[in-house]
Amino acid sequence: MSATYTETFSNPRDSLPNVYNNVTAREVDFVTRFGDNWQALLDIIGISRPIRKAPGTQLISYTASVALESGNVDAGEVIPYSKATINQVAKADLTIEKYAKAVPIEDVSKYGAEIAVEKSDDAFLAKLQNVVLAKLYTFLNTGALTGIATTWQAALAKAQGEVLNKFAAMQKDVTEVVGFANILDAYDYLATASITIQTAFGITYVKDFLGYNTLFLLPADMIARNTVIATPVENIDLYYIDPGDSEFGRLGLNYTTQGQTNLIGFHAEGNYNTAVGASFALMGMALWAEYLDGIAVFKVEASGSLGSVTGFSTAAGTAAVGDSVLTVPDPTVSGGTYWFKAQASTAPSAPTYLDLMDTTGWTKVEDDQVVSTTNGHKYRVVEVNGTGQAIASATGDVVAKT
Repeated sequence: MSATYTETFSNPRDSLPNVYNNVTAREVDFVTRFGDNWQALLDIIGISRPIRKAPGTQLISYTASVALESGNVDAGEVIPYSKATINQVAKADLTIEKYAKAVPIEDVSKYGAEIAVEKSDDAFLAKLQNVVLAKLYTFLNTGALTGIATTWQAALAKAQGEVLNKFAAMQKDVTEVVGFANILDAYDYLATASITIQTAFGITYVKDFLGYNTLFLLPADMIARNTVIATPVENIDLYYIDPGDSEFGRLGLNYTTQGQTNLIGFHAEGNYNTAVGASFALMGMALWAEYLDGIAVFKVEASGSLGSVTGFSTAAGTAAVGDSVLTVPDPTVSGGTYWFKAQASTAPSAPTYLDLMDTTGWTKVEDDQVVSTTNGHKYRVVEVNGTGQAIASATGDVVAKT
């Protein structure tokens, strides 16, 4: 009887620790934690409509307006159409941000993988979260609905009132308003208050505070002291690039992502040339406001006086007699504007600091604007902030074509 000989071959990797699965689990853990933290922030703010940008496309925002015709139509008459106008605005393209981290084999030998790899991943994650947060607060500070109040509580109230008024004037619904303030200012105010402070995504916030759905309390490097910001949640859109997009995979770049909204991609691999464990993160996201003048940025000033407008001048025009070319500086605040008025013998009276400017009889001016006036008349120019408060002024003699 002949014997049967069987030889079994095995994959050499089977005898090794399951490092390949460990790497995959590490990638999944990294993107899941980032996604969970970011989603927690979105939920707190109230953003519910992240918009994915596909490769080869451009981000477009749309606004619609309707010129409503009269509804008083006689029996049997043709009903006039109300004209609908759609405005399309192209947004700046998203920037793909690429990050890499390396842990040398010597660190693993010295500290062990739990310290060298996991702790450095934690620090990497925190730094990437801070990049996102910095973008958020930089974006919020561009709000054009600027104003000044004499107390912190008044600034919160005025900021909220301004955004509600703005959206009511546009006949747009507002469900919730969120606010942002410096944490030291808040604790000065809250020293004797009994409230519940919560934390998520590394930031502190208070729910249902002074009419705000959420008030975020931030350090000075994110929002300056004596500054408060408010906006309706409906005014903020999140745009993002999906790092797991198959178009990137065609380059051989395969990032691990997790969830329906893939805000970050992560990949880990060993580099034998340098004996390091390399980690790569990819993300591209931006927060934009549908209306920048729907974000209120208020400063707190206990006292103050009307400032001086510098850099304003008049020059003779070249067309009709009386033409004067006005040169105005950039506004000192976001959303600021300039108003001009001239009189024969004395300059128009100055408004009171922080009073709402009565612009009746005044001309709103931009740089190199030509106005019709009289050479030698006395002018006053006033700068107002985004909410119409007078903050600076200057007077002089008109130079115009004679």
